[in-house]
Amino acid sequence: MNVIFDMDGVIFDTERLYLECCRPAAEKLGLTGVEEVAYECIGLTDVETHKKLRACIGDDALLKAFNQEIYRTFIEHYEKYGLTVKEGVFELLTYLKGTGARIAIGSSTEFDIVEKELRDAGLWQYFDVVVGGDMAKASKPAPDVFLLAAERLGVNIEDCVIIEDSFNGVRAARTAGATVFMVPDLLEPTEEIRALTDRVFGSLLDVKEWLAANAES
Repeated sequence: MNVIFDMDGVIFDTERLYLECCRPAAEKLGLTGVEEVAYECIGLTDVETHKKLRACIGDDALLKAFNQEIYRTFIEHYEKYGLTVKEGVFELLTYLKGTGARIAIGSSTEFDIVEKELRDAGLWQYFDVVVGGDMAKASKPAPDVFLLAAERLGVNIEDCVIIEDSFNGVRAARTAGATVFMVPDLLEPTEEIRALTDRVFGSLLDVKEWLAANAES
């Protein structure tokens, strides 16, 4: 079995934390409508997120101040509490390792950040391959990050299961040609998104139980 995980919203509860940091930053700077745009940025690279926020805020100085305020609040929380690991992460990764599965990360986040967060959480050793958004030519919903992860695993993408939470991530996984498992985080799947998935699960624990049951059948 070959499994490629998205990171933010699947491994870590970072999407929620980011949006929680957006609210006070927007209020402090008197910005409106930014949180809605931030929702649309889930699953995108920093570059694509910057473009969408720039179009919303319309001013480079304000955007810089907004990002700085978010970063300050995020780091303050990170240094004090670390990142919250999503339910079932350790259980699923331990199960997959026990089956001899090949495991990768295919994230829109820059590689250096991915590595630091995985190491800090004690998760780095579970992954055979880690691909960050800065290593791929195009951002999700383009499939590039997943195709590169499969290439580095030395397997065909059609033989991979991709676990995603975001709409753009699901679109990317489907375009790549993998089996698509969705574990929704902040956004419940629309009819369009549900049609692009092979299965939707409530948590990674549910993924583990399903894989174990089907391995035995």
